[in-house]
Amino acid sequence: MSEKNTPATVTASVRRSRDVPMLVERARAGDPRAVARLITLVESGDEVLPQVAAALAPYAGHAQVVGLTGSPGVGKSTTTNELVRALRARGHRVGVLAIDPSSPFTGGAILGDRVRMQDHATDPGVYIRSMSSRGHLGGLSAATPQAVRVLEGAGCDVVLVETVGVGQAEVEVASLADTTLVLLAPGMGDAIQAVKAGILEIADVFVVNKADRDGADATVRDIQGMIALGERGPGEWRPQVVRSIAARGEGIDDIAAAIDKHRDWLERHGELRRRREARAAAEVEAIALGTLRDRIGSLRDGTQLPTLAAKVAEGAIDPYAAAADLLAQLGA
Repeated sequence: MSEKNTPATVTASVRRSRDVPMLVERARAGDPRAVARLITLVESGDEVLPQVAAALAPYAGHAQVVGLTGSPGVGKSTTTNELVRALRARGHRVGVLAIDPSSPFTGGAILGDRVRMQDHATDPGVYIRSMSSRGHLGGLSAATPQAVRVLEGAGCDVVLVETVGVGQAEVEVASLADTTLVLLAPGMGDAIQAVKAGILEIADVFVVNKADRDGADATVRDIQGMIALGERGPGEWRPQVVRSIAARGEGIDDIAAAIDKHRDWLERHGELRRRREARAAAEVEAIALGTLRDRIGSLRDGTQLPTLAAKVAEGAIDPYAAAADLLAQLGA
């Protein structure tokens, strides 16, 4: 075998490649290196990103996307690990995106949730990727939607998205996931936090983890009481409340059953399509706004923006008129 065809050389070429058709073909065939390379291209905002999106478009919408959020210490990674085990027992191919906090120095992920999911490291039916939030608020990374598309293109039946775990700001996952799990734990004041953060509105399933602790019954009652206070029309989804002890693998089947029940409801009521269309609209809007920001940023090197800024500063025009002028110059 010649050197250029050795497995080591092929692996290296995949890791450096920007050949999108080849990478997508290999990802579809189950090559984890190709999946990793595609997600890296997505995260870095590489200039071939539009090609990646176009190549993956035919495979969009085939995976069930489940989001997991909650305060630090409630057991998100352990629950994710056990859910992967349960889904693999059903024969599903599973992708996991674990969004980690960013290092303020390098921008890289600093927790590495994959370390806690080593049980599945050698399973070819599981792909786990830690992604840095890179300062993006809302508990996710700005690249998460496209990373989900990569995993869909790679043939994943279910994609689990685990948020950063920073607390009250983590509601963005609801706009990405088909089903959102909110994890709580006894003794952490999570019931009060749910009210403060608006978490009640984003949860499709509440999971009271570490249910062997004192106060678990009270936490369940608090959540059920808040659900009862919510206004719902006929046929609207009522969030499920499930107990689990993820560290012992207990209650995981109940969580999976609650996810299945919600999926059935989404399909019967046309809500699955509505959510996915809303997700696509948000994605298109974000790309368009990002392009506009880049174009506006390029104006700083020219004369248009400084000239308008000077006029606003001296009171010659107001900022709304200046903004309208700027947009006109951009052709927006």
